[in-house]
Amino acid sequence: MVNTFTLSLTEEQLALLPTEEDIAFYEEHGWFISKKVIPDQVIDEAIYGAERFYRGERDAELPYSVGYSDWQPGDGDALRNNQHVSYRNKQLRKLLLQPVVGAIAARLARSKQVRLFEDTLVYKAPIAKVREGSKESARGGIVGWHTDASYSSNCTSQNMLSAWIPFYHISKEKAPLVVIDGSHKWSDNEHMRTFNNQNLEELKKLFVQSGREIVEVPIIIEKGQVSFHHCLTIHGSYPNYSDSIRLAFALYLQDYNNHYQPFWNQGQQVNHFLDRVCQKLPNGEPDYTDPAVFPAIWSDESIV
Repeated sequence: MVNTFTLSLTEEQLALLPTEEDIAFYEEHGWFISKKVIPDQVIDEAIYGAERFYRGERDAELPYSVGYSDWQPGDGDALRNNQHVSYRNKQLRKLLLQPVVGAIAARLARSKQVRLFEDTLVYKAPIAKVREGSKESARGGIVGWHTDASYSSNCTSQNMLSAWIPFYHISKEKAPLVVIDGSHKWSDNEHMRTFNNQNLEELKKLFVQSGREIVEVPIIIEKGQVSFHHCLTIHGSYPNYSDSIRLAFALYLQDYNNHYQPFWNQGQQVNHFLDRVCQKLPNGEPDYTDPAVFPAIWSDESIV
């Protein structure tokens, strides 16, 4: 079978894919930063798409309006969190479908295919602006320590990963993503649903265990670079101390082997919002390969 995804990469892009040494680093540390792989033009178009989205312009509508995070004007600007934006905005969908992003993720996960699971557009206002005459907490904009696997308990794979694409250079002051180095190897990470808990020091006490060294790594990154982290890597972020907004696109990605599984919590069955949106398998379960909802970003049939 001809791998049309590989054919869509230039020789220059192929040279930017992770080496075996890079993959070993990701497997040991739970995170990886790519070289500059996304052209400025694509990111600039995504910025325009985000501006359109915040103005209320939509290229398509989701069939449901509840069950997911969807910031609206009036909710406050410390942290804007909008999920499944690529379904509703063509510029951000173009960014999502950059094959080089999927190719890097596939190599890191050692998977022959990478599909989208969900995406999130995240905006952080400068904390100084938030504080000026605002009722929002001065700690606004903090994202609590959490793992992405915690929010996808209906997924069978423990090999999923996230791509974080900032739209500008991210300095230490501009609310970088912060990962806990090597934490994907720790136990009891799969239920850290604490994205909205802003007490970072208290959260640390929940995962401090004997023999664990907590090493925080801020992801300092240039425009056009992409960072990746394992689904069980603990991560969060601090407020935006710079003088300008921080805007980024986060992609949560499935490896080839992932599929749906039923999940119960305290006797109640839990379902992901997208389970209602995607097509169903013959047995009635959600199809996590539905291309309309979970498009393949990369596929390489040469990998067994």
